[in-house]
Amino acid sequence: MSTAPSTTTAEAPREPTPAPSPSRWAPLRPLVLRLHFYAGVLVAPFLLVAAATGFLYAGAFQAERLVYAHELTVPVGDRELPISQQVTAARTAHPEGTVSAVRPSPEDGATTRVMLSGVKGIAADHTLAVFVDPYTGKVRGALEQYGSTGALPLRTWIDELHRDLHLGQTGRLYSELAASWLWVIAGGGLVLWFSRRRALRTVRGTSGRRRTLGLHGTVGVWAAVGFIFLSATGLTWSTYAGANIDQLRTSLGQSTPSVSAAAGSEHAGHGGSTATGDAQHGVGLDAILAAARARGLGNPVEIVPPADANSAYVVRQVQRSWPEKQDAVAVDPATGKVTDELRFADYPLLAKLTRWGIDLHTGVLFGLVNQLALMLLAGSLIVLIVWGYRMWWQRGRGSSFGRPIPRGAWAQMPPLLLVPCLAAIAVLGYFVPLLGIPLAAFIAVDVVLGEIAHRRGSRTYAK
Repeated sequence: MSTAPSTTTAEAPREPTPAPSPSRWAPLRPLVLRLHFYAGVLVAPFLLVAAATGFLYAGAFQAERLVYAHELTVPVGDRELPISQQVTAARTAHPEGTVSAVRPSPEDGATTRVMLSGVKGIAADHTLAVFVDPYTGKVRGALEQYGSTGALPLRTWIDELHRDLHLGQTGRLYSELAASWLWVIAGGGLVLWFSRRRALRTVRGTSGRRRTLGLHGTVGVWAAVGFIFLSATGLTWSTYAGANIDQLRTSLGQSTPSVSAAAGSEHAGHGGSTATGDAQHGVGLDAILAAARARGLGNPVEIVPPADANSAYVVRQVQRSWPEKQDAVAVDPATGKVTDELRFADYPLLAKLTRWGIDLHTGVLFGLVNQLALMLLAGSLIVLIVWGYRMWWQRGRGSSFGRPIPRGAWAQMPPLLLVPCLAAIAVLGYFVPLLGIPLAAFIAVDVVLGEIAHRRGSRTYAK
């Protein structure tokens, strides 16, 4: 009589692992997927242009140093001339226009800049920068300059290409649209990536659309925080969202302060010429600069002449690299005494964060490292867009167009999720109109297309 072999514990059939219960956020995933897909398809061309031009701008700082080395640098001499003599040399070579600002040589071997406004052939919001050797007084050249960072023609051209495609105020809508949607697309990608099962996020050993999806998701996750940062900081100086942000900061008492330029002297208007053509008023530039130095304003600084007979000189630090130097003082032209001062340490928190955010966005806060990081982010965005369109093509399995994500996500959301989402969209749409208006248009078109499909009996829903 034979005995049946016993079944060991290892050989015993295991209880099937119960499927994980769906998260209460699970109904949100189809909506995020559809929004991520359509935003990626429709907004990606604008993002592609912004990324390509941003890549160029990040490299423009180093290119500027090479292209304009003759104007920017000089052999180091024994002693610098007084700033008043340097300005006189610049005015002798270029008597046109009026002096709007002076930036003394910030370091050994660097030239002094004398900025002239109202020069024929120079745009109203630009200046003509005259470069003076601080040791000899020799003028090294003159170039058109733009902005607080002193962008010269090459960087200015790339900056305007990135900002408005050289189309003026109308062209700025493209960059604001890109900034308005970048954080939505990046945030949606993060939600989709972390909501997928780990096995579906694997890249190694896969091929076709699944491999493209894995690469797209992996790079997107690593770069998402950078994209969200670029989006948020880019909106701070955009046309419409930027104005709303400024109003919000003002209402919270967090606007950027400025030093008072009132002369504050009973002798105001009697200390010298009221014309700003040569920037020499009252006690003169040398005494004004010395007064600012005595208050701790080290290089680099910018001296702004009085706007009229009742105004003071303003001397402010212009270092945007870390650690930032943004202190400023006002100096009475008649007496050479400081009438007001403003320290960056006293800025409201949001004003400081805005300053740091903008400087990090433009690549000046941490210099070359900052610029390389921006180039890496821009390159990543370009690659992600290419992979995104490839996935769309692969989704169509070789057809001329990829298949869209099925509609119906709104209908599947419970009211407890749908109502807060609609409220959040409405608020965001108000403060960021180039997000809200296109989104409202997308929803309207989607509803119309869904109704047409329903009438034809071919409506599909997300699964």
